[in-house]
Amino acid sequence: MADLRAEALRESLERLGRFDPVRVRERLRSAFAPACMRHILINGERVGYLTLIPHTGSNSLRLHHLYIHPASQGHGVGAWALEWVKAQGRAAGQDITLGALRGSDANRFYLRHGFRLVEEQEFDLEYRWSPEFDARTAEVAP
Repeated sequence: MADLRAEALRESLERLGRFDPVRVRERLRSAFAPACMRHILINGERVGYLTLIPHTGSNSLRLHHLYIHPASQGHGVGAWALEWVKAQGRAAGQDITLGALRGSDANRFYLRHGFRLVEEQEFDLEYRWSPEFDARTAEVAP
């Protein structure tokens, strides 16, 4: 899983001059919650994974990890996974929060899928998606 995470993040981290394989593993360990993790499989082969954790003290879920192997990116796998995550939020009536590396292509991906930028940090951008906002948007769509 750490190798898959490193490959998925490598390009964005290298662009920022911050790629460090040891740090990639340490950050995965620091937020590793096996009970909340889901593998993303295509024909029985793991091409990615996600971790969706209840956010203590708030009415939200935290998407801590969503990594798709670079060879499987651009084929709708991430969109499918994100729709699954949003379905969990809808079912629980909870917002979804996540952080994305500043300068990563993931930022456009999350914005395209209805997440709103709520905070900017030195290296990360914080996003939120709300089933309430999603429902209002769906009502006014043609």
